[in-house]
Amino acid sequence: MSQKGIDHIGVSVVFFCHDGNGKYLLHKRGQGARDERGRWDVGGGGLDFGLNAKECVRKEILEEFGCDVLEIEFMGYRDVHRKSENGEDTHWVALDFKCQVDPLKVVNNEPHKFDELGWFKLGDFPKPWHSQFPAALAAYKDVL
Repeated sequence: MSQKGIDHIGVSVVFFCHDGNGKYLLHKRGQGARDERGRWDVGGGGLDFGLNAKECVRKEILEEFGCDVLEIEFMGYRDVHRKSENGEDTHWVALDFKCQVDPLKVVNNEPHKFDELGWFKLGDFPKPWHSQFPAALAAYKDVL
């Protein structure tokens, strides 16, 4: 079976969920996460066959945070090159979105993957960060 990002380029959707008032939702990756455990990150997932990118974002946010998307904005894409936990070279194309959600409806729907959730203002994000988070923040500093 081929592996996305290793045997062929993977495509992911990445979402910066916000409350409409300047705070962003981050999660701390837990022991059940695929990689980068203990690091803070925004949401994301592989693009599912048969869904367009916005449909996949809505599905992933519902799965991860148990809420609907109020507004969705495509910010851009990034080529993501890094090493897997096994030291293999990986290549993903990340489709990045800014999504407004109702913070009162957000829950940790994946406690086996996320140790905690939190709402933070830009510049006050907790550390350590996922390895790709600094590049994403730099790429979208003008739209976040």
